[in-house]
Amino acid sequence: MSHTSSASSTPLCLQKQNHQIIGAFSQTIPRLPIRIPQCYTSCKIRTTNEREFVPRHVDHITSPSNPFVKHCLKLRQSSSYRHSRGSTLVIGLTPILEISRFLKFKEEGPTILDCLLLLDGAEVPGGLYDASIRIVRVSSIVMKKLSGVQSIDSIEAIALMRIPSSFCNVDDNQEIENCQSWFPSPHRILVLDGIQDPGNLGTLLRSAMAFRWDGVFLLPGCCDPFNEKVLRAARGASFQIPIVSGSWVHVEALRNNFQMKMLAGHPENTEERKKPFLLGQKLADLLADEPLCLVLGSEGHGLSEQSKLACELISIPMAENFESLNVSVAGGIFMFMLQHQHQRFI
Repeated sequence: MSHTSSASSTPLCLQKQNHQIIGAFSQTIPRLPIRIPQCYTSCKIRTTNEREFVPRHVDHITSPSNPFVKHCLKLRQSSSYRHSRGSTLVIGLTPILEISRFLKFKEEGPTILDCLLLLDGAEVPGGLYDASIRIVRVSSIVMKKLSGVQSIDSIEAIALMRIPSSFCNVDDNQEIENCQSWFPSPHRILVLDGIQDPGNLGTLLRSAMAFRWDGVFLLPGCCDPFNEKVLRAARGASFQIPIVSGSWVHVEALRNNFQMKMLAGHPENTEERKKPFLLGQKLADLLADEPLCLVLGSEGHGLSEQSKLACELISIPMAENFESLNVSVAGGIFMFMLQHQHQRFI
């Protein structure tokens, strides 16, 4: 992991110390071979107008066996169905309003919102009052079935939204040169390695948005970012930050294309051959202007061997009787400390 520092403002003794750290990082980063696929398939999401599932004259649904209700239920429960339809179910007014405000700011308006299901008796939220939004009233039985919760006291609305164009699912047959289009500004990319817990994934997406990271890359083994529990924890971040799902082939392409440093969060007390560098203000300052990828592994299995091989390990200093933190908590600390220089809050 190489660093650059300002020689003009740094004392000579610190310059020498910094260059020693730089040399240690740069000498230990292995270069993995990149496999260039033979064919190219552009990253596309099937987009289907969900209004086609509701007859135009229908503005009220009372039966949970209604075909449209079954379609919505399948969107909530099946990742493959969600992505084949290019649509997902967003449950609850808070994430719906947050996503809608963001889309309005981006001038995408209500075009991504295909249908709003409102509980009988509930008022149309002010932020969603738009003549182009299809509104269908549903009974409490239908709302309970679609939301998947026993008590619907706090759930008055469910929205069918199209999976945004900021999400891209790539595979090994895609041309890696296309990586320049995945993230508009790849200075800080969060790479998640096998994060299966929806709550952790959603929290990490929200933290990435809060600390102004430029995108999230999902390696194999991660849960769907449009899973209902992820959406609930992310509070709309799944629609606001660029997300790419792919493999290490594509991460390597990003690294080489943008000369990114590869870091991976890892507990300090470890028997790994590589001893983790401790995260601190000095290290954060050295990296402040460097493009980098931060890799985080799952709590159950940690980092994959490929992540350990490709990255320099860093850890959060903690009291001796603590071995590790929850990955979403640790990720928030890492992302706060490692913000890009122009996005830093400190």
